[in-house]
Amino acid sequence: MFCLLTNEFERMNNTLTVTLAQINPCVGDLSANAELILAAAVAHQDVSDLIIFPELCLTAYPPEDLLLRADFMREVENQLNRIARQTRNIEPMLIVGHPLKSNGRLYNAASLVQGGEVVAQYRKRLLPNYNVFDEKRYFAPGEETLVFKLKGAQLGLVICEDIWEPAPVRESVEAGAQVVVVINASPFHHSKAIEREEDVVRQRAREIAVPILYVNQVGGQDELVFDGASHVVDREGQTVARLPIFESAFLNIDLCLNEAAGNWVPQAASIAPHGTLEARIYKALVTGVRDYVEKNGFKGVVLGLSGGIDSALTLAIAVDALGKARVEAVMMPYHYTSEMSEQDAAEQARLMGISYEVVPIAPIVEATLGQLQPLFQGLPEDTTEENVQARSRMLLLMAISNKKGSMVLTTGNKSEMAVGYATLYGDMAGGFAAIKDVPKTMVYALSVYRNTLNPIIPERVITRPPSAELRPGQVDQDSLPDYEELDAILQRFVEEDQGDEEIIAAGFDAETVHRVIKMVVRNEYKRRQAAPGVRITPRAFGRDRRYPITSRFF
Repeated sequence: MFCLLTNEFERMNNTLTVTLAQINPCVGDLSANAELILAAAVAHQDVSDLIIFPELCLTAYPPEDLLLRADFMREVENQLNRIARQTRNIEPMLIVGHPLKSNGRLYNAASLVQGGEVVAQYRKRLLPNYNVFDEKRYFAPGEETLVFKLKGAQLGLVICEDIWEPAPVRESVEAGAQVVVVINASPFHHSKAIEREEDVVRQRAREIAVPILYVNQVGGQDELVFDGASHVVDREGQTVARLPIFESAFLNIDLCLNEAAGNWVPQAASIAPHGTLEARIYKALVTGVRDYVEKNGFKGVVLGLSGGIDSALTLAIAVDALGKARVEAVMMPYHYTSEMSEQDAAEQARLMGISYEVVPIAPIVEATLGQLQPLFQGLPEDTTEENVQARSRMLLLMAISNKKGSMVLTTGNKSEMAVGYATLYGDMAGGFAAIKDVPKTMVYALSVYRNTLNPIIPERVITRPPSAELRPGQVDQDSLPDYEELDAILQRFVEEDQGDEEIIAAGFDAETVHRVIKMVVRNEYKRRQAAPGVRITPRAFGRDRRYPITSRFF
């Protein structure tokens, strides 16, 4: 156990003011991340005694294999020293998360910075190695608790996963902590914020009978989004303050000493709502798209607007993320595109005020099929001709992207990605897949939710049967089970790893279950080549769910 006692010149009174700094750093942008930290320190220097920043905030989370580079780690050290130097004359202590190289080992660490120097460091003890986490690839576990004294209060410090098990926080209290600080980079899925606050942080507070200050990162990083929702709970486990989800924000909160009881009591402050399920997911998607485009330096996005619900929702997300001036939509009709689809796409584009063009693809499709005719002589028409349509559309979108510097935003949903109801190098091609992890049933729910804010998706886009419109009279249910049934089976097989016997025993038709599983398994090769997309479920395709392409298990 390491115990730090600060100098006696501290003002000894009965109130400790702490700032929760919920910031949005960018992976690898060490200088800019340091500027975020320094700006917050200056802004709160006259009101705060302690400013708490998120886990690995100096590098942002997750830095992945950047951690293996010596030049990266040298710059981490340089920027940490810079933060110390430039806060020499600032009174508040800072807690800054960063990777630390020590004695040939790498740690997920946090430094206490005060008076121009690093006065103590803590090393994360529990390393997550499941779902999207692979910290054991990089970090060694720490072994010691850290309790430090500030204005008469003794505070314990832990990092993220440390609070998901009882021991680290309990041992902090046994070492004298009267308040526990936990810094985090906890990525979003649709139930995560409520789960960690109600089932983890509140539970730990009740177990140890001390307040907990929880600070989380916010913003998008590739597939991951971080929702923030930083909060404070009292020693009874009641939430007394919470910052908004998906917003960079700060909260100053006072902890007052109850001299009779000898404990510190956080004073009630604003409690931002978690919001409804649809509101949380929609904000996650907007954040993920915005930060992917902004942090990668794209001018804007371009997408194919088909008149269907997937592209309608994707367009709404894009405009809410980037503004209408940075979004371009293209309707690319063919012989099978209905008049209804053309009307609805044009109406949504008008309502959203975006740049909108109509470019028919018949000349491209027919020229391509004409060139292929000698090779296809005597062969019947099948999905090949349908795929030529999808690939013709992507040819146009990628050309626009190349010419204008806008990223192609793909529009496929999780249900389609799961069963391969998409065209490789066609509608799957692009830079980022906004709704890649959104099941089709949730696509409908989010579209209804978005229209409650202001109606921008035409009603019949939501109510009519979905169709790829690649052949006459086509609807999705010609090739797929009803989406309610399909999504329920996919949740069990993809997210919960249930086998066919378990799913059938739950009441699903055996033939349908076997058919769906077969489609999921044989389309792994497609998903491996798909664009990254925002993770909003507990088990997303990509870094979260890793299955072999070549496998005969099923």
